[in-house]
Amino acid sequence: MDIRLKQQIVVDALEDVKGRDIVIFNTARLPSMFERVIIASGDSSRQVKALADHVRDKVTENGGKVYGVEGEKGGEWVLVDLGEIVVHLMHPTVRSFYNLEEVWGGKEVKMKAAAPVKKPVKKRAKKKPARAKAAPRRRRR
Repeated sequence: MDIRLKQQIVVDALEDVKGRDIVIFNTARLPSMFERVIIASGDSSRQVKALADHVRDKVTENGGKVYGVEGEKGGEWVLVDLGEIVVHLMHPTVRSFYNLEEVWGGKEVKMKAAAPVKKPVKKRAKKKPARAKAAPRRRRR
């Protein structure tokens, strides 16, 4: 199945169940195992689960393959793996917390540079404190 057709099937399925804030990211230029990331929100855990079920049903009806679905128990964040498309269905609070749009969107993801390795500093032997000189002895006469 063509990726554009599969993408349209997913978006139509999300709109059927009133998925909100649907965003599609083209990740083909990135070194990943998929070419599209689709993110959508549902107003409740029940709706997020319904969105995932409807996407799964519509893709299989149209001859596509669903490789896996994760997170259905909780329903706050469900991931549907369609091979070249990964669909994230999230409750709005979870979506704002994880902010996947920043990761997959137009903002460049920068890796933190490793901290420079410090050369070990040789410890100097501590100087022993100078002995206090004893007062000179007086000779008895």
